[in-house]
Amino acid sequence: MINCIAIDDEPLALKQISNYIEKTAFLNLLSGFDNAMDALQFIAKNEVDLIFLDIHMPDLNGMDMAKSLTNGPKIIFTTAYSEYALDGFKVDALDYILKPLDYTTFLKSALKAQSHFERTPTKTENLQANSDHLFIKSEYKIIRIEIENILYIEGMREYVRIHLENAKPLMTLISMKKIEEKLPSSSFMRVHRSYIVNLKKIATIERNRIIFNDVYIPVSDQYKEKFQKFIDENFLI
Repeated sequence: MINCIAIDDEPLALKQISNYIEKTAFLNLLSGFDNAMDALQFIAKNEVDLIFLDIHMPDLNGMDMAKSLTNGPKIIFTTAYSEYALDGFKVDALDYILKPLDYTTFLKSALKAQSHFERTPTKTENLQANSDHLFIKSEYKIIRIEIENILYIEGMREYVRIHLENAKPLMTLISMKKIEEKLPSSSFMRVHRSYIVNLKKIATIERNRIIFNDVYIPVSDQYKEKFQKFIDENFLI
């Protein structure tokens, strides 16, 4: 299943493209947006594979948005202006659909996207886990990491930075959600949208912040109750 969003500032066009996505069995519509700024915020927090993107929009147009998405979701442009076709392929768009849309044209473009994703390794292939170690791809190398040496993990859009004891941090292409699923829940906890911590490495907590050396990691409201339960269960009275 390909996770999609649609972006178009024209309500009727947005509704049409959303309906086409929902009609297509291998596409999963996550949300629709009438502006690029809201869509960028959504992409930062969710796993989006494919964007059906209009070009002419206020504030931030589709072409500029596409240029800002380095290693982000793939794009299929939807627009009434054929002169942008060449620019679309310059930003590595999968396809370019001219308005007015019809389902036959849409499906042909969607099938092209399906073919692309079937040929392309998924992000999860950048990490393999065992009970006591991980293998990650970083800077064209496969590196083994002992799980017990992880201090915390920092989310950076579509990448994560793994901070280790007595070693330089490593970066790999994977979502926070996927790496969280690979780590043992008895030792690791997500405490913020951008942070997962090794509970066994926590030495100091100050005002809802976990301190690793000189780094202060906030515990957000969303995860505060779960983290507080962990503290209470291990608190010596």
